[in-house]
Amino acid sequence: MALRIEREAAAGVALVTLDRPARLNAIDLETAAELAALWQELRYDENVRAAVLTGAGTRAFCTGIDRAATVPQPPSPYAVDDPLLRIGPKANDLWKPVIAAVEGMACGGAFYLLGEAEFVVASREATFFDPHTTYGMVSAYEAIAMAQRMPCGEVARMSLMGTAERLSAERAYAVGLVSEVTEPGGAVAAALRSAAVIAGHPTDAVQGTVRAVWSAKEAARTQAMAHAPALIALGNLPPDRQAELFGARGASGEPRVR
Repeated sequence: MALRIEREAAAGVALVTLDRPARLNAIDLETAAELAALWQELRYDENVRAAVLTGAGTRAFCTGIDRAATVPQPPSPYAVDDPLLRIGPKANDLWKPVIAAVEGMACGGAFYLLGEAEFVVASREATFFDPHTTYGMVSAYEAIAMAQRMPCGEVARMSLMGTAERLSAERAYAVGLVSEVTEPGGAVAAALRSAAVIAGHPTDAVQGTVRAVWSAKEAARTQAMAHAPALIALGNLPPDRQAELFGARGASGEPRVR
């Protein structure tokens, strides 16, 4: 199992941990399927009224798709399968609140998860970045997700700078991506405290509020995501060239933290 789930019945909170620390909690096809199944399961679990999502260890919350994963694609140029499109709670019709607790790196495909969390709590040592352009890929779904949470200029800078620059937790807090910054190792505890408070409120009112907040941005997000497959098909380098660039990572030196 790539996920670890701990349920605190008294508090009404589930702690969901991406449990692949050796792979920096990157998501392979098994993990993607487990996430989708878990969110669907929680829809029916009346003992869970809020959830916290985090990654095992302190090096990374999640680093997106596992580069070792093989994702079969249909032969048609009009159809692209993205296994990360179904990993978030909203994509699985879960309207119980989910809080993300970030320690270490959160990058690339991790934004599919952060984009569908109600809010983000991060350790002071957390960093956020989007490596797509560095490796010859279009940042489409990731940039769209972040554009719902940050000013467009900040999203553009993070998306275009690739691996050359990382957004610090303090900067992420200043621009609205992060709602609370904790000391190192404290993100999960802080997120669990907030989740317990929320879970103590009448659940119908809470879920209705989650749905209302989401509806405020849903139309623009849906329209933007409809353009994403074509932009990816047009702008991505061939997979072998992407792999070549990925294999040469680190040649440009340490990224700047902003």
